[in-house]
Amino acid sequence: MTTKNRNKLLIIAAVLFTSMTSCDSILDVTPKGTYTTATYWRNQSDAINGITGIYNVLLEEDFTGHAEFTFDDPSDDQYRAGDHSEDVAIENLTYDAANAQVRFGWRWKYEMINRANSALIYIPKITSIDEAIKNRCLGEARFLRAFAYWRLMLVYGEAPVVSEDDVLTGNYNKPKVSIDSLRGMIQTDLLAAADLLPDSYEGADRGRVSKGTAWGLLCKLYMYWEKLDQAIIYGEKVINSGKYNLAPTYVANFTPETSNNDEMLFAVQTSDTWGYSDFTTYYTPREWNGWNFHQPLKQLVDEFEQNDARKAVSIMSPGDKINIGSSIATYNANMSETGYHFRKFSYWKPNGGLNYSLKTPLLRTADIMLLVAEAKIRTTGAGAGDAEINKVRKRAGLGDVAGAGMPAVIHERRMELSGENERHQDLMRWDKAGLLDITTYYNKPKYGRDGNILVQARNFIRPKHYYFPLPQTEIDKSNGVLKQNENY
Repeated sequence: MTTKNRNKLLIIAAVLFTSMTSCDSILDVTPKGTYTTATYWRNQSDAINGITGIYNVLLEEDFTGHAEFTFDDPSDDQYRAGDHSEDVAIENLTYDAANAQVRFGWRWKYEMINRANSALIYIPKITSIDEAIKNRCLGEARFLRAFAYWRLMLVYGEAPVVSEDDVLTGNYNKPKVSIDSLRGMIQTDLLAAADLLPDSYEGADRGRVSKGTAWGLLCKLYMYWEKLDQAIIYGEKVINSGKYNLAPTYVANFTPETSNNDEMLFAVQTSDTWGYSDFTTYYTPREWNGWNFHQPLKQLVDEFEQNDARKAVSIMSPGDKINIGSSIATYNANMSETGYHFRKFSYWKPNGGLNYSLKTPLLRTADIMLLVAEAKIRTTGAGAGDAEINKVRKRAGLGDVAGAGMPAVIHERRMELSGENERHQDLMRWDKAGLLDITTYYNKPKYGRDGNILVQARNFIRPKHYYFPLPQTEIDKSNGVLKQNENY
């Protein structure tokens, strides 16, 4: 078994399931025997381990292990770097339906959906299970299915919906539905998940999705749906609950020992000993055991305010002393094409080698605070979001703002969430709402460390580039059922 695939639970939804022993963490499983779907779901242990199998999809390199983060490469914050030819077209906005990166994540999103569907079909039939555990498992399945559809919606706009009934009847060749239909299904799943999930977890269960996770994703969904009042309601459920507070320091979110904190609403649960994701490897300099992808551009680095504590946590700059475990090394501009690397995603073990216990952040309370601030500013006016913005700024060691409008929100989200796969989607969302002109960000070159052009000026085309094309391979397999997005 390759390093990439070690310790991964392979459950083919609606076809084959694997029975596991009890686990010490949500992804720590030991395969033990094979069962058909009809005979697998027998008891509480099967339910818990079946849900673990849904989480495990997040480890895949072609999903949140890496591929989903390439969709932020067009942004004005980073250069794709690396040696993947398919990423060049993504960054240059010249991709088409045959692009491999457009295809990679599609499979794993539907794998997650299919595994969740099986859980939702069979867990209600289990009689030997604690009611609270049953509800939690069903809530996790509903949330994880919603997350997969959320990513389909962001990337493709329109996509097929596969329901529990479709699984039971084997009806997988489905036409795509409208983006509003997709949003409606995500909303339904998230509302149900919020009712079923616990407020929080302790011990080995930390890292599972909670009620606050569902509320947080609802807030984001409503922002993209332009339902700003609803975004405020669900965002404030997160902020005012007292259970999902900001971590005391920014760096705590990017340190293995502390990254499963109250702020981390949703993250990929990787570990050196029982789970592996390629995410950290991609972002780390090649000289220090990484693959050198996704390098921050100087224009991002320059936007950090003086004394912003997030800069040193987020960015490797020339001359920085970096603890790579076996020694203290000095970062050199020649280690990247841009002269910088993201620092927040790289961590090393004391004896050297990358520490894969660093969690991949997918949803944080700080993100939700800034969305609430934005929604308040857009519905009430400048200054309405000051409280939320200033909580985030205070943690970064910065002074308060007063009367903040959209420019302050745009700046703060860029600094707080740099490299976390938000910038490109934010810019497109704001462009759609008429809050900025995205072409002023994209229709110009990206420059390297020596002032050389890394990427020529792009040509962002509305509405074509708001969404990526559906994979041509999927359209071909559908025999005419699945239709390509307009403009491709």
